[in-house]
Amino acid sequence: QVQLVESGGGLVQAGGSLRLSCAASGRTFSSYAMGWFRQAPGKERESVAAISWDGGITYYADSVKGRFTISRDNAKNTVYLKMNSLKPEETAVYYCAASLGWGGLGSLSQDEYDYWGQGTQVTVSS
Repeated sequence: QVQLVESGGGLVQAGGSLRLSCAASGRTFSSYAMGWFRQAPGKERESVAAISWDGGITYYADSVKGRFTISRDNAKNTVYLKMNSLKPEETAVYYCAASLGWGGLGSLSQDEYDYWGQGTQVTVSS
């Protein structure tokens, strides 16, 4: 069992930056691939980024490549999402999730994720 708590959301102007954190409970955090996902009002949840258990492999949605960076610190049981050059259309609730699928290699497929946090709101003003 893994419990996930996101933080770091807030209000930012377009073009600004935020860094989200996701703290995980449990001693097996380093076994899990981790992902970030987001859901805007009235839209389906979409994948943003993912990272393998050791941080060696990362995945990004095309829409965020070059602007967002996912990273993790297994000693701190935490995964991060640094978001630069934010756009108003990226206003959403951002969720982190943990996956044991694919041997912890990770993927952008939401179906692979077993545990989800409650989310943190990111609002980008124009």
